[in-house]
Amino acid sequence: MAIIVNIDVMLAKRKMSMTELTDKVGITMANLSILKNGKAKAVRFSTLEEICKALDCQPGDILEYKADNEEGV
Repeated sequence: MAIIVNIDVMLAKRKMSMTELTDKVGITMANLSILKNGKAKAVRFSTLEEICKALDCQPGDILEYKADNEEGV
C-alpha cells in the first residue's frame, strides 16, 4: 500500500493512548485500529480533522505517501 498511516507515531510523540484518542475523536476503538493499521479504504475529512485537532498536528503528520517500490526499504 502506498499510503502509510502514522497515527501510532503521533500517539507516541503526544504520549497519548488509543483509548484517549478515541474518546477525544468520538470514533470506536475498532475503527481507529483499522485506520491505524492501514486497513481503511477511506477516511472522512471530518474524522481526519478531529484526529489532527486531538493530536495537535497536520494531516501530513499522519498520512504519508510512499511509492510501492520504496516499501520495506
